[in-house]
Amino acid sequence: MNTPRILLVTRNLPPLVGGMERLNWHMADELSKYAEVKVVGPQGSAELKPQSVSLSEAPLKPLPLFLFISACKAVWFALRWKPDVILAGSGLTAPIAWLASKLCGAKSAAYLHGFDITVKDRVYQRLWTPTFKKLDSIIVNSTPTKRLAFAAGVPEKKISIVYPGVSLPEQPQPKSAIAAFKQQHGLEDKKILLSVGRLTTRKGLKEFVEQALPSIVQQMPDVMLLVVGEAPKNSLGAGIQTQEEIMQAAQKHGLVKHIKFLGVITDKTELATVYEAADVHVFPVRHIPYDPEGFGMVAIEAAAHGLPTVAFATGGIIDAVADGQSGYLIEKNNYRQLAGQIVTALNNPLEGAVIQEFAQQFAWENFGQAVAAACTT
Repeated sequence: MNTPRILLVTRNLPPLVGGMERLNWHMADELSKYAEVKVVGPQGSAELKPQSVSLSEAPLKPLPLFLFISACKAVWFALRWKPDVILAGSGLTAPIAWLASKLCGAKSAAYLHGFDITVKDRVYQRLWTPTFKKLDSIIVNSTPTKRLAFAAGVPEKKISIVYPGVSLPEQPQPKSAIAAFKQQHGLEDKKILLSVGRLTTRKGLKEFVEQALPSIVQQMPDVMLLVVGEAPKNSLGAGIQTQEEIMQAAQKHGLVKHIKFLGVITDKTELATVYEAADVHVFPVRHIPYDPEGFGMVAIEAAAHGLPTVAFATGGIIDAVADGQSGYLIEKNNYRQLAGQIVTALNNPLEGAVIQEFAQQFAWENFGQAVAAACTT
């Protein structure tokens, strides 16, 4: 049997930072175990690509130029390389995948997140969204995203749910490394809350500081909130919250000494140390109908390190957190309940081994097998 050929077209790849970027990198890497994979990606991504794939770059900015160059390259590969599947890494490149597939008789597919379907833009909704139901296969990242795709007109038989994956640690970080990290940042004898991710309006960190953290600190004065991440520089459609805005909210409530920003951490060992030094991962994503959280990969990453997540039950987070096993789900936008559950989680920790057991089902290997099946069958 000939090895299948898959062409992946996406703007979401490192060096851009975020969950979608990690997912697309792993998608290319995992698919290369089952097929010959070529990728059309943004400028700078070739240097960081998986070793087993080939990658052709398009300028990241401006967006119309990226789309034009990506489309030209996808058409060239379609006509010259003859892929069996052309896969869009997000809704943004779905029309490119559909067009190129028509030129070579390939199967067309797209991996969609919630925001891919609901983005509040007239041009996108008129020109991009209708493409989804024309594709041969739609892969979505959660149960709520499947509902959004179905509501957008995609036949249910075309939709497959494939949850994003996670890198499972081979072993815990050394206790000495965790102790050194705490000493470096003055965290000895502190209860550590951790927030990991881009500082966007949807992630709701500013609102958490304003409406939940004051109550938590009042009950547990030794609490410290660590923030890993920054406002995105190259994302599309996401409103941002700056570090300055969040600290202004903290200053208003006398919480400045309870928050520490660590910036973006890309080193896997360093990030693992941060996860394992923390006591609770807080994920206060706001419920915004036109800007849903498609899944919540960071909750799975926390679980892989035995760290529980306390989050609002909105969007795909309901699939990413097992209530009572890997963390707790709270009524959306109920900050009083969120604060109370975080205090409870700090005082009565869940068992780390049980949390990690939940994460194991999301191994990238399982993700790759499921995406390959959805694309090629």
